[in-house]
Amino acid sequence: MQETCRWKHRAAGRWIGWMVACGVLCIPLIARGGDWPQILGPNRTGVAVDETLLDAFPRGGPKTLWSQEIGEGFAGVAISQGTVVLFHRRGNQEIAWCFDAATGKQRWEKSFPATYSGGYSKDTGPRCVPLIHQDAVYLFGAAGDLHSLRMKDGEVNWSRRLYKEVKGAEGFFGAGSAPIVDGDLLLINAGGAKGAGLMGLALTDGKTVWSVSDEQASYSAPAATQVGGVRQVIFVTRLNCVSVDPKTGKEFWRFPFGDRGPTVNAATPVVINGHVFVSASYGIGARLAKIGPSRVEEIWSNNETMSSQYTTCVLHEGLLYGTDGRADQGGARLRCFDPMTGKVRWTEEGFGVAHAILADKKLVRWKDDGTLVLAKATPEGYVELGSHSVFKSTSRALPALSDGRLYLHDSKRLVCVDLRRP
Repeated sequence: MQETCRWKHRAAGRWIGWMVACGVLCIPLIARGGDWPQILGPNRTGVAVDETLLDAFPRGGPKTLWSQEIGEGFAGVAISQGTVVLFHRRGNQEIAWCFDAATGKQRWEKSFPATYSGGYSKDTGPRCVPLIHQDAVYLFGAAGDLHSLRMKDGEVNWSRRLYKEVKGAEGFFGAGSAPIVDGDLLLINAGGAKGAGLMGLALTDGKTVWSVSDEQASYSAPAATQVGGVRQVIFVTRLNCVSVDPKTGKEFWRFPFGDRGPTVNAATPVVINGHVFVSASYGIGARLAKIGPSRVEEIWSNNETMSSQYTTCVLHEGLLYGTDGRADQGGARLRCFDPMTGKVRWTEEGFGVAHAILADKKLVRWKDDGTLVLAKATPEGYVELGSHSVFKSTSRALPALSDGRLYLHDSKRLVCVDLRRP
């Protein structure tokens, strides 16, 4: 009966295409201060390091340093050593563009045939933020094509039509689980058939080192952590939260998370002092579990504290800040809560769905209506420091912050906004 009721809301579910832009956590890369080399930043937590931001927006909003016309896609940019990489789509091509971070001057571009025809969203561009690691950038297209390019000139190291090879399902919005680097492997929730749900690929040539399970793909990106001296990579898949050994794919533990029907797991798992926090909307809610090298224990779960449709909560001084609720049903709210107990500290009703970056003890909130908001990260209540309309259109792509410059885009334009304190 519950399954039937969920499918009656399929029409409403068509509005959720934007959630594919999300997810991830932890420290698979070595990044210099100011880099934003992957989804959710240097440590995949949405937390920027070594940043000093404006204390308030100037009259008329923060200055736009440069802008570029771009194509479709929900993928935010990645930045490393003064270089920005964008993956987007124009016509029948998925295109990687490389820019100078300070000036927006293009350095190189590389195109690939685009075969994704779209599902619940009219947007047919890439969903996954590029991943920059050492001298390469890794791109995952909407049809499940995977590429490794040289950062210096965009030349192809290797490419695989991964979904076609392993019979991965495109799901509601195409391939959208951003891969993660751990050691010398690229780990990905491919959702392939016959034991190719989770895969570890060699960084050097893209060849399969291991593949395990029949886990279906989600729109959540994996997170890496270490517990009791044991390295783990945690995936929130279509229906489960699963931890594996990044070297072999051996499963350490799992628990069910998600539901069948028109539901989506998109937020990245957040690791907090030997615990993992996960959240989703569509009646799924949130859960905190204590994790160990080979076991997991639920601490609490409910559908009242945080039900994140596609954005990932950020952690500051032991508290999580995130968006509770759904954009397609209205009433999404900004919320601060204690992840250890599930107790809500404060709620800002009607705020809307927004991605978050934590920097300089401030929350940089990028709303899906194209509005940029700066607020204090405080448990005392919502304190806004500035609000500025950047786009008049809907924006689903994750923001990126590097050296005080914030990179934002909708389906037509990429802008670099100056948030540096004078």
